[in-house]
Amino acid sequence: MIVRWGLDELPRLLAELGIERPFLVAGHRWDNVELGIEPAARWDEIPSHRIEAPTDVDGIVAVGGGSAIDTAKAPSGARGLPLVSVPTTYSGAEWTPFFGVRDPDRKMRGGGGGAHLAGIVYEPQLTLDLPPDVSAGTALNALAHSAEALYHPARTPESDRAAVEGAELIAGSLPAVVEAGEQLGPRTTLLKGAARAGEALGRSGLCLGHAMAQAIGGRYGLPHGAMNALCLPPALRFNQPVAGEEIEELGKAMGTDDAPAKVEALARLGGFERLRDFGVPQDELDEVAEAAAVRAGAKANPRPASPAEIAELYRSIY
Repeated sequence: MIVRWGLDELPRLLAELGIERPFLVAGHRWDNVELGIEPAARWDEIPSHRIEAPTDVDGIVAVGGGSAIDTAKAPSGARGLPLVSVPTTYSGAEWTPFFGVRDPDRKMRGGGGGAHLAGIVYEPQLTLDLPPDVSAGTALNALAHSAEALYHPARTPESDRAAVEGAELIAGSLPAVVEAGEQLGPRTTLLKGAARAGEALGRSGLCLGHAMAQAIGGRYGLPHGAMNALCLPPALRFNQPVAGEEIEELGKAMGTDDAPAKVEALARLGGFERLRDFGVPQDELDEVAEAAAVRAGAKANPRPASPAEIAELYRSIY
């Protein structure tokens, strides 16, 4: 994976990768952003479950948040096309070949893996107009990457270092970003933290908190970041009996001795407090828990979680 900073690096990166006819996947909000490239074709329905890359392109450029990048991963995996991501949120989707496929109403239609991740270009300027709830939600998604990387079975010393640094940068900069989002300094720090958290994800994997967020967000078309903000604290508390040292390390990185409570405080910056606030039906939590329990993240969790236990975790944040 080639990582560059500054939007002016995008044309050079495509040239380095031998991409001459890129397929641009980006919503209309980026129409007036000068990318410095001439796409051979474009897709602007984000998210989408219908996307197919034209036959005459030799790579894909995705500009946007996790929805745009995941949308681009589907044809990347299907056709073996190299994907270069220009993330405009803190979601970290650029670091994993796995993806979810949602329709334009944001309902989950499927997913897969096998995207050919070739490069990332980070440009903090593209995050300046993110509203506080999207900033906080996607940042909490990134923080969940750091948290779960620390106790995932595939963790390594390299992923641990990335996870700790990511958590420190995210927790330290998010309050300033929510308070004064037009300031480039905190935005840059937060994006660097999200990048390190994404690297930790790429070197390890996801656990129970993400499985819970994916199951409930996909069922009801809810923002993935907001669902991670709500689901991470109960997952951390559930895992403390078997991953106490790792969760304590996470807390130290965030400047606290109570990591779950710190995550809850950061989530409140985005207005995320209870599942009921998102219209989730209480009488369907058992069904959602069944779906969460069979997800890969739940299976990789250091403490096995039954559907009944997951349902209780959902109820604790309802």
